Amino acid sequence: MDEISYDIPHHNWGYKEWEKDFQAMKSIGIDTVVMIRCGLRRFMTYDSEVLRNGVKAFTPPVDLVAMYLELAEKYGMSFYFGTYDHGLQWNASTWEDFTELNCQMIKEAWQRYGSSKAFKGWYLSVEIGREHPYVVKGFNRMGKLCKDLSGGLPVLISPYIEGSLASSGGLSFDTHTKEWDSLLSRLQGAVDILAFQDGLCSYDELTQFLVINNELAAQYNMQSWTNCESFDRDMPIRFLPIKWEKMYHKLRAAEAAGMQKAITFEFSHFMSPNSMYASAHGLFDRYKEYMQL
Repeated sequence: MDEISYDIPHHNWGYKEWEKDFQAMKSIGIDTVVMIRCGLRRFMTYDSEVLRNGVKAFTPPVDLVAMYLELAEKYGMSFYFGTYDHGLQWNASTWEDFTELNCQMIKEAWQRYGSSKAFKGWYLSVEIGREHPYVVKGFNRMGKLCKDLSGGLPVLISPYIEGSLASSGGLSFDTHTKEWDSLLSRLQGAVDILAFQDGLCSYDELTQFLVINNELAAQYNMQSWTNCESFDRDMPIRFLPIKWEKMYHKLRAAEAAGMQKAITFEFSHFMSPNSMYASAHGLFDRYKEYMQL
């Protein structure tokens, strides 16, 4: 769920509209919702004193976290709380201050919302595709704090596969394997679930990358999910709902690789019958047919 967005429009939904969307999710078997971030730069999903003081964040008119938790509980879904994103690069001079701000916010969020029956995990919102020492240091500190506070609730990350469609030109299978083997060896104990984004590699590459990810996750006792992107990266307009055939091929690749679960970025805009995009309504219907619902 992306209500504080980098690059997609806001629906400006209230409780009634969000409940309708939770009902749509439930109807196709979605059992997990992930709030992609609790704040971005100076905007936030709830009135966080930590973020107001730390980054002079704007006080929101509605507590979206409380709303999402209430709806997740009502419809029997697991809610994962996404951490804060300052929208800046992680480097030697910034990572410690940013990590400390997030740690204070994590403590605040758990104190405020941890009693909810729907609060089932955490999402570390920064995305990487390859070796990044400062993100690994931050993930370790934040992930271990999340688990310590919440009695071991799982911590999710959603990195991207840096395949041939990445601006860098992509990593080979061997380089991807070596770098993520090194990364996961240092994240063990702080991260429980890997949900790699699938949009930056070709369909020909995807199954092999997912097999590698699955094997690495098992090696480090982590769950292996796929983040099946439901927006189309191939169109000149960014971003529109993906063509069903493309999503179909990605889902089949995930099945072939033996992934344990699929999530998507992002249901409400790109796959929902309630989306502002009419083509998302068609994607919803085609997925229902695929799942024989």
